[in-house]
Amino acid sequence: MYEKMKLSWFSNLKGDTLSGIVVALALIPEAIAFSIIAGVDPKVGLYASFAICVIIAFAGGRSGMISAATGAMALLMVTLVKEHGLQYLLAATLLTGVLQIIAGYLRLADLMRFVSRSVVTGFVNALAILIFMAQLPELTGVTWHVYAMTAAGLGIIYLFPYLPAVGKILPSPLVCILVLTAVYLATGMEIRTVGDMGELPDSLPIFLWPDVPLNLETLSIIFPYSLMLAVVGLLESMMTATIVDDLTDTSSNKNRECKGQGVANIGAGLLGGMAGCAMIGQSVINIKSGGRRRMSTLIAGVMLLMMVVFLADWVSLIPMAALVAVMIMVSIGTFSWESIRDLKKHPLSSNIVMLATVAVTVGTHNLAMGVFVGVLLAALFFANKVGNILYVGVEGGDIEHSRVYKVVGQVFFASSERFSAAFDFKESVEKVTIDLSRAHFWDITAVQALDRAVIKFRREGTEVELIGLNEASATIVDRYAVHDDPEAVEKLMGGH
Repeated sequence: MYEKMKLSWFSNLKGDTLSGIVVALALIPEAIAFSIIAGVDPKVGLYASFAICVIIAFAGGRSGMISAATGAMALLMVTLVKEHGLQYLLAATLLTGVLQIIAGYLRLADLMRFVSRSVVTGFVNALAILIFMAQLPELTGVTWHVYAMTAAGLGIIYLFPYLPAVGKILPSPLVCILVLTAVYLATGMEIRTVGDMGELPDSLPIFLWPDVPLNLETLSIIFPYSLMLAVVGLLESMMTATIVDDLTDTSSNKNRECKGQGVANIGAGLLGGMAGCAMIGQSVINIKSGGRRRMSTLIAGVMLLMMVVFLADWVSLIPMAALVAVMIMVSIGTFSWESIRDLKKHPLSSNIVMLATVAVTVGTHNLAMGVFVGVLLAALFFANKVGNILYVGVEGGDIEHSRVYKVVGQVFFASSERFSAAFDFKESVEKVTIDLSRAHFWDITAVQALDRAVIKFRREGTEVELIGLNEASATIVDRYAVHDDPEAVEKLMGGH
């Protein structure tokens, strides 16, 4: 137990501490920005980010992953806040947490195995584009100083690691923030700083039960929002966990992560914060800066609160150009550049799934919608591909005026018409044997197709024998087939 805890928390203390500080600095402007998007006070986003980060460090299933207030979640809150106010948002946040805990116990994270690699790649690329697009307001209609500072920040981030001795000691994003802040203080140039984003809180968060009536009317108001928040939050968290798994070549407990996200959102709601989830951008910053263990997430949350409450005067002086440079680095590092090269090598269907996921996610700014479209397209392409792998051969039987149909492949809703079309019902034969030893029947549609084939042959006066059904197919055919039930036959064939 001690060794496991030591590995999870203290085996990378230096890297986790430095990366946690970098993440905390990068979280501040984003938490403020997401609060503004949702239409609430900046304190709501900052307190939420602190609470979620700290709680998920203990309760989450993926070490080194950063969770906090996010833009995807903030977009879903706008209407609720506008129509009903902050208290209903806090209540919706609590219900979101409860729904996510239930999802964890129902093991809904196991459904991630149905998300193809093409969808994950499209999701990653879309997020990289959205992260970059989110920086554009800070680079539009500004003076040349902002461009110079941003370029200098990118130079520091990418070149500092090559310096001998010190290059490997400090994470370059942290160096970027410190150097550009020093330059800003020394020159006094007219550029936006973190302080311009909104007022930072000057006190610690307190326990806050939502001031809403506990009745069915309240539930009817918050439940639709909570359900959307729970789904989008878990979807983004599961996707981010998958990406961090790949970056670190380790595995994670995604059902535990579902429960952890739920507990974290309940904690955020009780401290006056909004709902949040895993953040791919901050998680990549954490990993790239050397963070690997739970300690990095804990330090990020604690340092975030300490900075905005006790070091607000200093933090407010950080130029936004420095944080923009860090986020541009994140978008460049997040984007799967190999996916562009692989467009020539991968099947057209995989490319369409990936590009559709990117297009829908970027076009709607809705991560759940993008993934839904990607998964749907992937399923349709797969069903079509497998449905085409069906062959029905015909040969003469052992006796005169007989035929043997040998079915090879998968019979289900996508291939049932192909299966039915393979039989010649008008041929004058006395007996037909349908050899199913190399076929598999998957669903009701397949069983109905078999029923129709048998019934049509019998109506032509042909004897039909089914042979070779494997155990699984025989189970579904015996349970649902009706070709030996006269009344069911009439109903199936439309009464004629």
